[in-house]
Amino acid sequence: MKRIKSIDILRGLSMTWMMIGHLLAWWIRDKDRWFYLLTFDILDPIGAAAFLFVSGISTAISQNNRIAKIEISEGYTKNRIRNEYFLRAFFILIVALIYNVFIAIGTGDPYMIWTWFILLTVAISLFIGWPLLKTPKLFRIFLGIIFWISHIILFETLYPFRNDSNYLGVLYHILYNNWSLDPIVPMFPFFLFGTVLGELLFDVYRIENQKERKLVLMKKYLLPLMIIGPILIIYSISFKFPPKNRSYIWLIYSLGIQLTLVSVLLFFEEFVFYKTKKSYKFLFYYSYYSLVIYLAHNVLYFLFYRQLNKFEIWIYIAVIFIIIGLIFRFIYKKWGYRASLKAQLGKLASGLAKKIEEKKIKKTTF
Repeated sequence: MKRIKSIDILRGLSMTWMMIGHLLAWWIRDKDRWFYLLTFDILDPIGAAAFLFVSGISTAISQNNRIAKIEISEGYTKNRIRNEYFLRAFFILIVALIYNVFIAIGTGDPYMIWTWFILLTVAISLFIGWPLLKTPKLFRIFLGIIFWISHIILFETLYPFRNDSNYLGVLYHILYNNWSLDPIVPMFPFFLFGTVLGELLFDVYRIENQKERKLVLMKKYLLPLMIIGPILIIYSISFKFPPKNRSYIWLIYSLGIQLTLVSVLLFFEEFVFYKTKKSYKFLFYYSYYSLVIYLAHNVLYFLFYRQLNKFEIWIYIAVIFIIIGLIFRFIYKKWGYRASLKAQLGKLASGLAKKIEEKKIKKTTF
């Protein structure tokens, strides 16, 4: 199956906004803080929520590719696929907890060790998502809606106990610390919905005949998504614009933005720029090195801390965006996948899974 460039672009766009959102929060002066909050509510659907959505898409495509590999690769088994998956999720969890430890040390708050930054949410989503990958697509959509409804009930129930040391306070800390970031209950459905779309795209892109593939893609998926996405956006903003961050309406608004974006990107990839021979655009580097960029951009925290107004901040952010892109373009040409932490974790997971499988085979043969 060919690489879908739209997925790389959306992941790169998501990583870009997460970086920009952080720079806005760190650098904007207190007087213009309202501008950051307004911008965050409007644009954050392409941030962490979209990153989880894309993670779900790529996870489903990757798993289906691995399953297809069983038929043509001797020694590649379902157990090995499972082990690779869980080892990768475990390594991401370790990175997430190390990141949180550094944040806890920097802030002097030990409770930050368990905080729902996006890395932790992705790791837990992968663990929870494994058994659900085998369930029907409609079930996953229904379950995602159930998670959102549960979020409304749980958050309203637990929030008053957020500072208590009883079991409700502990449960709040586990599920929602920090609720304004990426807590698992409302954010996991984006991963689930992404796995549904990922499986659909996998089936479409296995069609070898290009004309048939484009016809199926347009009629069965792109047209419906181009209708459903805007409907969700219009429905959500009819209540309030911008929707309150992490509210039920914001979740619907976010999903609408993501469905619209992915359908438009796929349309342009398949029907407008399909003849282009250039494989990688600028956002590709933000996608390919997303984990490295997410970890490394934190060194910019103190660069212009609380110094810039709402106009000049965009100039500095644009310059930083271009510099980082150029740096990772050079890194890609020089070292390629070897400088990608995401790729290295995947390679490590694959190698360990292979060794585990070989040990099992040796035990059964003796």
